[in-house]
Amino acid sequence: MLPFPPDPTPPLAGVRVLDAARVLAGPFCGQLLADLGADVIKLERPGQGDDTRGWGPPFLGPFSAYFLSCNRSKRSVSLDVAKAEGSALLHQLLDRSDVLIENFRTDSAEKLGLTPEKLLERHPTLVVCSISGFGRTGPLKDAPGYDFAIQAMSGLMDITGPAGGPPCKVGVAVADVLTGLYASTAILACLHARRRSGHGYAIDLALLDCALAAQVNVAQAYLTSGHVPARQGNAHLQIVPYQLFETTDGWLVLNVGNDGQWRAFCTAAGAADLGADPRYATNRQRVELRDEVIPKVEALMRALPTAEWERRLTDANVPHAVVWDYADVFAQPQAAARGMKVTVRDPQGNPVDLVGNPIHLTGGTLPAPGMPPPLGGQTAAVLGELLGLNDTAVNGLRERGVV
Repeated sequence: MLPFPPDPTPPLAGVRVLDAARVLAGPFCGQLLADLGADVIKLERPGQGDDTRGWGPPFLGPFSAYFLSCNRSKRSVSLDVAKAEGSALLHQLLDRSDVLIENFRTDSAEKLGLTPEKLLERHPTLVVCSISGFGRTGPLKDAPGYDFAIQAMSGLMDITGPAGGPPCKVGVAVADVLTGLYASTAILACLHARRRSGHGYAIDLALLDCALAAQVNVAQAYLTSGHVPARQGNAHLQIVPYQLFETTDGWLVLNVGNDGQWRAFCTAAGAADLGADPRYATNRQRVELRDEVIPKVEALMRALPTAEWERRLTDANVPHAVVWDYADVFAQPQAAARGMKVTVRDPQGNPVDLVGNPIHLTGGTLPAPGMPPPLGGQTAAVLGELLGLNDTAVNGLRERGVV
């Protein structure tokens, strides 16, 4: 029992976010803020909308799976900010908002008067989060940035893939996702600071910076040693044995993270003498003698089926994992217990399954997830609610191509 009643109001209730970003990094950030209770209004181009609306198959009716993945719980307003009327409406919406997330091209932002400097001049309490491939400084500041290119340029692809094989990208657009997470953290920090300072902030985030920073110990290993780490495939640069192994009938990840687990693994494998060998007693020794240790472990792992390894390693408290695909993951009781698949309803009332929000709160309440919005689906409602425009005014804007 808590010593106080849970707060029924979501943490970001009362915060309004204009999500004017496209594709993944910015929209992913906006979705996270919506998950926490912010009113997130997605600004899209009339008639076209976010590029990801068309990135499929698969599609669920008019919605691509890609769009569904990063736009839940938002409202959509279609607005042509290049038109004078559209620009005026944008600034009226910004007057009533706390945060703007944008990934405008530099030349477009300058042409439209939407650079962070101009925005803060006109809206001095706004938190402006600008996301780009390379940031607003440096020789690459005007270059376009795409996740695949960023994975290549950040060093991430160089350390990913089979040992001795070609560089490989991660299976999802991880540079975009990481940038969205950094963006949400920075926005929340600035909203907190604004309560003290009373003024707005401009956040400058680059996909390249975020991808590099997220490589933590491997990037630091280079700075510490001066040596470029070799690709390890499914092994770990600094821990042995900590990698994927073949069993008699499949594959299993072995995560021996300390010396006690090494000895426990060897005992479970029926090789207590290997665990007692002083040459391999510490992780440092096992890393330095990787070429000796790994073949011995590989021979042991290939001697038994996966299910037997699961039983032995579980009994010995040795961390391990079977490789699951998405069908396996979503079928697991653990995924159900954590709410990692949620069902919402589309505008026609049909059920739609979405990936869930991983944040759980004690002492607070999170809003129920909402269906990603149809293009411009809440234009009239938002303009009426925030700007007081009636149906006649909104219909006039539609006729003129502003919304």
